[in-house]
Amino acid sequence: MTTREEALKYGLSFPGTYQEAPFHDDNWQLVRVRGNKKAFLWTYERDGYINLNVKVKPEWRDFWRRTYEAVIPGWHQNKEHWNTVILDGTIPDEDVRRMIAESYDLVTDSPSKRIYEAVKKIPKGSVATYGRVAEMAGDKKMARAVGNALHKNPEPGVIPCHRVVNSKGELAGEFAFGGAGAQAKLLMEEGVEVVDGKVDLKKYSI
Repeated sequence: MTTREEALKYGLSFPGTYQEAPFHDDNWQLVRVRGNKKAFLWTYERDGYINLNVKVKPEWRDFWRRTYEAVIPGWHQNKEHWNTVILDGTIPDEDVRRMIAESYDLVTDSPSKRIYEAVKKIPKGSVATYGRVAEMAGDKKMARAVGNALHKNPEPGVIPCHRVVNSKGELAGEFAFGGAGAQAKLLMEEGVEVVDGKVDLKKYSI
């Protein structure tokens, strides 16, 4: 990803977004979220390259800056919460998209964000069903959305999705966590007994 058009197209692919040039300067094109009108993607040309300003979690801010020379503290914005991504071709498209998506999640009350926060509350040594996580996230009807969100888990080491099982206590597919038996191994390491690919919900469910 090296062009403004590519970045804007991806930013506008998220629900409830729109493009705006608020400074009466076509060099500054922003993508905002309808409703709260917060901008999560700033695009502008600087020093011959298209730059993106994206909001970032403090725990990821320095990771991205260390990983890529083309990610620097937010230009003209709060450097604690914003990074500037220089589209010079050195950053894989996947990571550019990931940074834009993270910025979108930070300025919206997205279902995925609420699901991830709910999963973080499942204590070690316990499990929760997809339905229970949906309920904890504020909408018991979105159990299927829980599965979709966990499949895209952005922080496997932080969001313990291995603690989520189906309504029968059954574990996810064999390779959902990096290999056959991986989920069972993670649960057993935390003191949860797994028998024939199932967990006793009466004993371990929160």
